[in-house]
Amino acid sequence: MNKFWQRLKKLPWQELSLVSLITVLTVAAVEIFLAIAITNSPEVRDVLKLIFASPFLGVFVPLGVAVGMGALAVYLLEWWQKQFLLDNSSLWALVFCVAIALWLKSLFPIPPLLIALSQPAFIAIAIGVFWKGRPYWRR
Repeated sequence: MNKFWQRLKKLPWQELSLVSLITVLTVAAVEIFLAIAITNSPEVRDVLKLIFASPFLGVFVPLGVAVGMGALAVYLLEWWQKQFLLDNSSLWALVFCVAIALWLKSLFPIPPLLIALSQPAFIAIAIGVFWKGRPYWRR
């Protein structure tokens, strides 16, 4: 148990939380842009109504955004910090940090057009993180 806590303390929490905040802020900026486009453009509103009213796309667009969000977090972490090695435990910590940042986003009055914190979104974020972070699984 002591070894577990030592490994947990040695994770790069500051970098992981900063990357997850940047990732969630990027998605929040896209959601704000979409909200502005919906209010100002009837064409965009009609297209988004068709997309989200569709039984197939209405379910898979938020999941796809969550997978992309997880992959974006790993990509930003690779780009930002090359001196420490990513491994399986840091990828799980990144999933946790992205989920916490997504929860923090839910506290602000930003409409959750693309993604909201839920169990399917959490699973999709983990899939995105581990899909993009596949080279780091065995380290």
